[in-house]
Parts: sequence; structure tokens; C-alpha cells
Amino acid sequence: MAQFWEHKALEEMSRKEWESLCDGCGRCCLNKLEDTDTFEIFYTNIACKLLDAQRCQCKNYKKRHDFVPDCLVLTPANVFENTALPSSCAYRRLAEGKTLAAWHPLVSGDANSVHAAGISVTGRTYSEEFIPEDDFEAYIVHWFDDEDER
Repeated sequence: MAQFWEHKALEEMSRKEWESLCDGCGRCCLNKLEDTDTFEIFYTNIACKLLDAQRCQCKNYKKRHDFVPDCLVLTPANVFENTALPSSCAYRRLAEGKTLAAWHPLVSGDANSVHAAGISVTGRTYSEEFIPEDDFEAYIVHWFDDEDER
């Protein structure tokens, strides 16, 4: 039997289906820097102050905009506008016509598979609360290769 993500367009998904696509990697909660000349995105290992770095979940998802006004609100209409989404992101993968990765919890049936596969940022970040924004450039990291993200 086909799973909902295999036959529904992103726009057709219920709120519950949409939210379940998040694999819990935490990479969208990382601070990113953009080269103003090339528009290249650089990931840091500095996480949003609301990220629970061990569980890779927002500490206050429902009210996150009260604390982080520029927190990403991902919708089917803006998936392609968010160039900072990692290539492993389920939303991006489905928007690009790809399938979910084998380690994705919806595929594996295991909520920890994203961590076991080494895709998540669990235990590998610093909170932005403790690092001055002027120092973010010193925390640029290369998280994953494309082959790791399949």
C-alpha cells in the first residue's frame, strides 16, 4: 500500500501529514551564514536557543515565534524559496520529486533512525545563547556529503 507522501503533493497533505515529514534532524535550527556575493549558504554548528540539542526538537514549537520571530515557517509554497534547507530534508526531497531516505522515521518506523544514521545534529552543536554573533564565522562546519544524505 502506498504511503501518503508517495501519492500526495505537498499542498494536498493534512497538517498532521505535513508535520510528520520532519525527520527531526535539527539542521533547519542551525544558524547559517550566506556569502553576499555568491549567495552560498554555510552551516554552522550553532543552534537556535530553542533547540533541545539532544533530542533535536524545539523546546517550544507552538510558541517559537514569540521567542524567535524569524524562525522558519515552512510551507508547500515556500519550500523552494528556502535555499538553506539541507538536501536530506524530506520537504525538499519530496518537492524535488525524490523519495524519503531509508533512514527517515516514516520509512524506517524508528524515530531514532535519523540519529543512528548520523544525519541529525544531536550532541554536536552549541547554543547561540553562548556565542556572540560576530564569532559565528568561526563555527562554520561541513556537516554531510550528498552521499551521506541519500
